Amino acid sequence: MADLLSELARDIDRACRLTGTFTLRSGQVATEYFDKYLFESDPHLLRRVAESMVPLIPEDTDLLGGLELGGIPLATMLSSLTATPALFVRKKAKEYGTKRLAEGADVDGRRVTLVEDIITTGGAVRDATLALREAGATVEAVVCAIDRSPNPGDALSDVDLTTRYLLTRADLDRAHA
Repeated sequence: MADLLSELARDIDRACRLTGTFTLRSGQVATEYFDKYLFESDPHLLRRVAESMVPLIPEDTDLLGGLELGGIPLATMLSSLTATPALFVRKKAKEYGTKRLAEGADVDGRRVTLVEDIITTGGAVRDATLALREAGATVEAVVCAIDRSPNPGDALSDVDLTTRYLLTRADLDRAHA
């Protein structure tokens, strides 16, 4: 398994690590940029990532809640692989129509495992967790492809959320070396 994860880290790094001049959201300029959408838009790489993530999903999961935007392709693929229904979680509830935060099955009384592509600070996951809990869901875990936080697995402990991750930033950096 370790060899497969090392190979996957190498392939993700090759596909997603870009070099050049990039202005980051913070306004800082960087010479490297990690474009996560490059692995999510590649059907073969996305499938490999999702297949590797299946064991991370808690057994008692009722719904896989893919977070907008990056978690949705993974949640869809994981749903297909596990036959667990997917839920698509917006960053904020729609202001029109159904005014829903989450599209799909009703979450009240259901156990939702959140799905995210990359976690760095966990802000979007934290917000979704609190909103889904307020809507009656039990949310205790998030699975992610890459945990880029300084202490992998700990970014969301303040909201009692277990983070299960496939790879870390260190794994990608080792693959790049």
